[in-house]
Amino acid sequence: MTLIPMSRIAGVSALALALAVPVSLSPMLTAPAYAWRIVYDPSNYAQNVLTAARTLEQINNQITSLQNEAQMLINQARNLASLPYSSLQQLQQNVSRTKQLLDQAQNIAFEVGQIDQMFQTQYGNVALSSTDAQLVADARSRWDNTVGGLQDALRVQAGVVGNIDTNRTEMSALVDQSQGATGALQATQAGNQLLALQSQQLSDLIALISANGRADALTEAERATAAEQGRVQRQRFLTPGGGYQPGNAVMFNN
Repeated sequence: MTLIPMSRIAGVSALALALAVPVSLSPMLTAPAYAWRIVYDPSNYAQNVLTAARTLEQINNQITSLQNEAQMLINQARNLASLPYSSLQQLQQNVSRTKQLLDQAQNIAFEVGQIDQMFQTQYGNVALSSTDAQLVADARSRWDNTVGGLQDALRVQAGVVGNIDTNRTEMSALVDQSQGATGALQATQAGNQLLALQSQQLSDLIALISANGRADALTEAERATAAEQGRVQRQRFLTPGGGYQPGNAVMFNN
């Protein structure tokens, strides 16, 4: 048997080890290169970009829709907001003041039953049997009615004129509120109050016409009744009486 020197065995072992190391380490060194490799696909990239753009557009549309809904709710809130100004109390006070002046009418009020009663007793036909004292009293009463009617008409005129300044102030305030209205409800309420102001002014005008008409009617009624009374007095004066009736006269006392 041939003996192999130890030095040769050591050289062979070293050579085998050197050849084995690259083979065993090569997978470990080349594996990471395949794991981190990036493949670029242009069509896939374009599809991803298009999908992202569409998603962004949908989000923008949703944001715009939410903004529109929020603005719509704000507009609805404005349309439902009430007008912070009301002229109702002042207009009612003006109407009440004019009505009070009409209720203070002297002697003959604005009431049908009382007017009929007064005309039956003081106006119209004058009886031939009326005494002179009764004729004078009726004429005095009619004169008082006429003067009272003229005074009442002047008072109503003064009241209506006094309401002009108040109406002017209210009209200016309502126009400002209408122009500064933030919604449909406020504009409508301001318009309704302007119509109420016009109604109050029409009421004043009706009251004024009524008071003036009453004064004119009383004046004409007094004139017509005075003419009738004059006719009766003239007829009584011209109606022949019993004439002169002689009687016994005593000239001297015995």
